[in-house]
Amino acid sequence: MLEGSCLCGDITFQTSAAPQGASMCHCTQCRKQSGGIWASAYVDDHALHISGAVHWFEASPVAKRGICATCGSFLFWKAHDESSTSFALGALDGPTDLMIEKHIFVADKGDYYAIADGLPQRD
Repeated sequence: MLEGSCLCGDITFQTSAAPQGASMCHCTQCRKQSGGIWASAYVDDHALHISGAVHWFEASPVAKRGICATCGSFLFWKAHDESSTSFALGALDGPTDLMIEKHIFVADKGDYYAIADGLPQRD
């Protein structure tokens, strides 16, 4: 069981499913919302149990982002046409046994760091 929460604890989430697609997102929206790189993985919607009032922000026509309205934690990313939800790896409590598989939207990454871990990179 993986459990996580926002900074203030108003929103909690848990899943017993094995998360997929652990990645580091370098897109402009994730950089602006998280202040850097956003690490996430996803599970099917039916396997993600969320407690608390998530504020969903329509960041683009493609997806929405779930944040805590109290502390501002960026917790979730949900594509409008998918049946899975990504969650912030940084919001998880305790060990995860997950490893990052890839970097995404690297064409948008900041110019103030290098990606040097040898993992696949997708523009």
